[in-house]
Amino acid sequence: MFTGLLITKDDSGYRTQLTQIDPAVLSEGDVTVAVEYSTLNYKDGLAITGKSPVVRRFPMVPGIDFSGTVLSSTHPAWKAGDAVILNGWGVGETHTGGLAEQARVKGDWLIARPAAFSARQAMAIGTAGYTAMLCVMALERHGVKPADGEILVTGANGGVGSVAIILLAQLGYRVVASTGRPEAAEHLKALGAAEVVDRATLSAPGKPLGKERWAGVVDTVGSHTLANACATTRYGGVVTACGLAGGMDLPASVAPFILRGVTLAGIDSVMAPLALRQQAWARLATDLDPAKLEAVTNEITLGEAIDHASTLLAGQVAGRLVVNVRSH
Repeated sequence: MFTGLLITKDDSGYRTQLTQIDPAVLSEGDVTVAVEYSTLNYKDGLAITGKSPVVRRFPMVPGIDFSGTVLSSTHPAWKAGDAVILNGWGVGETHTGGLAEQARVKGDWLIARPAAFSARQAMAIGTAGYTAMLCVMALERHGVKPADGEILVTGANGGVGSVAIILLAQLGYRVVASTGRPEAAEHLKALGAAEVVDRATLSAPGKPLGKERWAGVVDTVGSHTLANACATTRYGGVVTACGLAGGMDLPASVAPFILRGVTLAGIDSVMAPLALRQQAWARLATDLDPAKLEAVTNEITLGEAIDHASTLLAGQVAGRLVVNVRSH
């Protein structure tokens, strides 16, 4: 038996508890990992609270990512003692996840933890930071260079937004951060933002086309914010879309795409191929300032994760919530 969060659903309702878990509860897999750290992401908040049908089977251990050490393996790539990271693959939704002291997964889903990072630092980055790196790489892949102009980062106080600001500023881009928390302006500037704008300028219904401003966008919000970001992107610019904190809809027109040649690049961190994951983590090891990462990291215990889930969904969490799975 080991300690973890367990989500159950029956006639008495939907609930998440800190409890002792029988290994038989774990999903099938060829690698068992001793989990050291996980994180609390928006999707985890939805799963823990039950506010959205994220969890597809019960009982479920939530947690869409983790870092830890291999306990046992029948997979040829991994042996006991290997330091590993997992992001996505439906873990915490359809396959038991990282918010427990053990996880059993497919070896093909794991990547080696870069030597540059401790297990805690790997989850300070977590899925949010890895997603931010995928966005940056997509901007680069489509030819967006620092000299081309400003990069807008929406949802700037969140995990993806915070790490995106750090990465883009480190790479020489001029970053404009959009947030609903004006009191966080100095914090965002310390991360590397050159300017901070109120999210209200982007979150209301807008016009099909606006004044051209952005060379690129990292959008974590969706809905009207994404539509307005597209409408104000410069000719030939690139908008990366990776989140839906503001809604899953996209009330936009085709005008930015057919009149300005704007590219809308979808970013999927869950099913991204292994080579892309490895590239992203290798880039994080060289391009991410560890001191600035620490500035946006807050550590909580496994037991505290349940209460923090509601706080996260209410938009009251800044930066990254790292869960020390061995601390209850």
